[in-house]
Amino acid sequence: MRVCSLSSVKNRIVLGQPLAFSVRDTDRTLLLARGQVIADEAQLNALMNRGALVEVHELAEAMRQPVGQPRSAAYLRDRLPEEWDRGLQDVRNALSAGADRMAEALDGATSLLLSLIDSSPEVALAQVVRQPESASGHYGVTHSLHAATACHAAARYLGWGPDDQRRAFQAALTMNLGMLDLQARLSSQVSPLTAMQREAIHEHPIRSVAMLSAAGIDEPDWLEAVLQHHETPDGRGYPHGLSDIGELAEMLRYADIYTARLSSRANRPAMSAAQAGRELHQMAAQSPLAAALIKAFGIFPPGSVVRLASGEVGLVVRNGEKAHRPMVSVLTNANGEPRHTPVLRDSSRDDHAVVALLPTHASPIRLSDERIATLIAANS
Repeated sequence: MRVCSLSSVKNRIVLGQPLAFSVRDTDRTLLLARGQVIADEAQLNALMNRGALVEVHELAEAMRQPVGQPRSAAYLRDRLPEEWDRGLQDVRNALSAGADRMAEALDGATSLLLSLIDSSPEVALAQVVRQPESASGHYGVTHSLHAATACHAAARYLGWGPDDQRRAFQAALTMNLGMLDLQARLSSQVSPLTAMQREAIHEHPIRSVAMLSAAGIDEPDWLEAVLQHHETPDGRGYPHGLSDIGELAEMLRYADIYTARLSSRANRPAMSAAQAGRELHQMAAQSPLAAALIKAFGIFPPGSVVRLASGEVGLVVRNGEKAHRPMVSVLTNANGEPRHTPVLRDSSRDDHAVVALLPTHASPIRLSDERIATLIAANS
């Protein structure tokens, strides 16, 4: 039974209305069956304070068909940004949990996030690619989720089975467990690394594995990938200088590098997906894993703001048949005037080809997380 916290799905609860899922205590005892109601805010707060849980498979079913409503894609699209925020908070809680709760919390957070990715893989890619106007949150946690999403996207592209996709997601989510707070500090640090910081970075794969093992996680492939994710085929990696590296560890390393390039740091701006992809290709031109990661995102991934040959500006909503020819929901006309209703363009046509990648803030129309999720999910 996979679970997530009731607090992470608070936005799916309507007080006084039948619940779309059952609610359980921390020991899995049933507190409220599906269809029962939470009467008021006081009862809801009491349940959350005692750490009440929700079964993830019931949550996924509820997301597909809200209680009291017909099956509605529009309803899900409207909730995706909130659900992603909840998922990020669950990841933060899981990565900071004590050894007695970490495995369970990771399992619950993973199940919730994979259900969101399944509901709209394109929105998931946009979460990685799109940069907020100002830095917010914990960089180590956010980067962990971005790397996990990237690994999962590459695994799907390669046709890995559901269990292997899940393992890739969880391994990437936890590979930097041993240095999360240091990652956050380094993201805003402009001075050179200290000797202690270098040592902590060198040792973090070992520490991450130790923390996972202490939490009762004993899956060999998961632990091996975390331990080896900074090893390189030339034997110059760390912590052990290995040259014989597992496939999953290699994928983690590429996802770590690629998604780090997409995030701004104190000493450099964020790269575009095209730039990050070029660097990764130069680094690992012969690797099918690196190629899968680049192709899963595309040159202009969902969430990118672009200008077309027609002069229109729009949002990339999904990849096309070729990496440089995405589908674009145009937000303006050729004169730069906002459209009342976006129009879908296929950039494989020469008159609608992408001619420029624009920073998100350069969009002539304000693009909130909600608007982006709605546009992408509506055209996916």
